[in-house]
Amino acid sequence: MVLVAIAVSAPLLPLATDRGRSWWWQTAARAVLTAAGVRIVVTGPRHFGADGVLVVANHVSWIEVLALSAVQPLRMVAKGEIRAWPVIGAAAEALGAVFVDRARLRELPAGVTRISSALASGSAVGVFPEGTTWCGAAAGSFRRAAFQAAVDTWSPVRPVAVTFRTPDGRPTRAASFVGDQTLLTCLSRVLRLLGVVCELTVLPLIHPRGTRADVARQAAAIIGTVTGVPHGDCRPAIM
Repeated sequence: MVLVAIAVSAPLLPLATDRGRSWWWQTAARAVLTAAGVRIVVTGPRHFGADGVLVVANHVSWIEVLALSAVQPLRMVAKGEIRAWPVIGAAAEALGAVFVDRARLRELPAGVTRISSALASGSAVGVFPEGTTWCGAAAGSFRRAAFQAAVDTWSPVRPVAVTFRTPDGRPTRAASFVGDQTLLTCLSRVLRLLGVVCELTVLPLIHPRGTRADVARQAAAIIGTVTGVPHGDCRPAIM
């Protein structure tokens, strides 16, 4: 019923005000997580920041995409092909998603420019610098491109560490979305659980001094101290 309500209301988003779209996105994210039995716990500030902030998080599941926006509506950095997805693509575009082509290096500067423009306009922009989901027992390197946008616009970076546990407090990787799994498979597995707690640890702001690699390393290191999983060296280019 929640998904049907979202699908029916999403085409109306272009007619809504910016405030109305933000309210819809936050409400929809919270409703989907509640219906799936996912509880969000926030440790630290309950607001990521305003006036242009780059929110970066480790990427384990489809859940954290919604969890971050349930706390504060974000303009998410998304792969370009999502724009063609039924319902989701149109909704993402209406919500101000920043689309990038991760497969073509020559398109990278244009992607950085779009992120820079969003930050300069005062938007809170969300990105997963690993570029894809990981199981939680291992983690990917933080790619540098999005951090270049923060450096260029002197926008603060807000690291957020995402961890999952069962309702009785045990760490779990049951919500991981990796490999050749489909979204439906992962969603079905989460629905069969007795409940999942998604904990967002909102860490101190990083002000972009130095190069994009310096900022990426700082963000990766501070997130790794919470998750206990190192992110390794930053990759040189691809977003």
